[in-house]
Amino acid sequence: MLVCLLVLPGVAMLLGGAGLGLGYAVGRDDAGYVAADAGRFESASGVVTTGSLDVLVDAGSPDRLLDRLATDVRIGVSGASASDRFVGIGPSDAVDAYLGDVARDQVTDVTDGSPVYRRVGGDLAGARPGAPAQQDFWAASDTGSGPLTLEWPVREGRWTVVLMDAAAAPAVGGDVTVGARSDAVVPTVLVLLGIGAVLTAVAVALIVVGMHGAGRAATGAGDAGAPEPAAAATRSPVVLQARLDPALTRWQWLVKWLLAIPHVIVLAFLFVAFAVLTVVAGVAILFTGRYPRGIFAFNLGVLRWSWRVSYYASTGGIGTDRYPPFRLGADPEYPAALDVAYPERMSRPLVLVKWLLAVPHLLLVALFLGWAGWDGGSDNADVLASTGLLGLLVVFAGVALLFTRRYPRPLFDLVVGLNRWVYRVVAYAALMTDTYPPFRLDQGGTEPGPVPMPPGPGGPSSVERREPVREDAPG
Repeated sequence: MLVCLLVLPGVAMLLGGAGLGLGYAVGRDDAGYVAADAGRFESASGVVTTGSLDVLVDAGSPDRLLDRLATDVRIGVSGASASDRFVGIGPSDAVDAYLGDVARDQVTDVTDGSPVYRRVGGDLAGARPGAPAQQDFWAASDTGSGPLTLEWPVREGRWTVVLMDAAAAPAVGGDVTVGARSDAVVPTVLVLLGIGAVLTAVAVALIVVGMHGAGRAATGAGDAGAPEPAAAATRSPVVLQARLDPALTRWQWLVKWLLAIPHVIVLAFLFVAFAVLTVVAGVAILFTGRYPRGIFAFNLGVLRWSWRVSYYASTGGIGTDRYPPFRLGADPEYPAALDVAYPERMSRPLVLVKWLLAVPHLLLVALFLGWAGWDGGSDNADVLASTGLLGLLVVFAGVALLFTRRYPRPLFDLVVGLNRWVYRVVAYAALMTDTYPPFRLDQGGTEPGPVPMPPGPGGPSSVERREPVREDAPG
């Protein structure tokens, strides 16, 4: 299933193309320039320059490459001035020869809208250059007492921009804006969107084709319309179960998050594919009323993988020391299991509003898992918001393990119940079921009622019913 990772370059190109296109469409002015304020440039020397701006074209590139790109730069200077100002751009060698040893402030950086200068040349009382407007080497320039605008078609070479007093007198200043436009932006956006769409479509097609066989096996395609036994035996189509290891180590939970890093990296990529395929499935449901079996099997596999890793190392409960397998399919030997009944038919209009309907549940899930960036105004609120209720409960369980070698059974039941709530909501929001998640906390390692539990290592599959736990029960 590593072929699903091929979707990432396509998604990146789609997002890049969409971002570039949106920014260009929204940010440009009537003349087609996208401009930004560079801050106020001023100098007691009467001369402000940039460093050498290098526009270099690879020797193997066509001579007219820059002409084809058709990129223009616009520099605007505004703000009060007691005398005429001059702004120009010219070849760096010619500008250096013109200014000679004249004192000037060279801009080396712009930080938070404020330029950073480096003093170049002699002292302020030294010789002054001739009037800049009388020089003939400028590629583009403007002079006057009001706002100035310099427009320059980008050409190959080394260039320097100069802002100075029109009479070469000391002291100059102005508010500077820099803008650019290019005929290459729209073609670049179209190319990125086109290639991104093709790569994404190919990746999705490969995933669907590759998972088709697995989807038929996972959903019992041989029995038309037969739901999964695990899902049929409970009131919810989402079945989440866990078995607490009776002999958990005291300390291993402290390093499980580190051991799980390879899983986290893989899951980060898988959940990108999960999100993209959920959109594809939503379109399919909207037009056909069916969730594609291959996509359903893949997305279910991602959730299964996520639940196993979470149960091993994080908010799932740290209820096992057995390392989770790198697989999308079900693992009947592993003590954490997840299943979702495949829906033969789905509501078409419901696809458009599930996210809205799920908002109350999503707010609760945010409380369970933690809400990044929350500022509750108190230390207690901030701790709860950053770690989530599940995170705090798992830490309590870990501390109990560390000092007593026992995992409190009521705490285990509560943690698994909260995770069961979370995955029911995730399955609903991911369009995998039309059954609205109940506002009900079903605690314990097994689902309410008779539900098949994953067998223990080496043991046969069995049906278990939740029974009261004796006080002297292990773990």
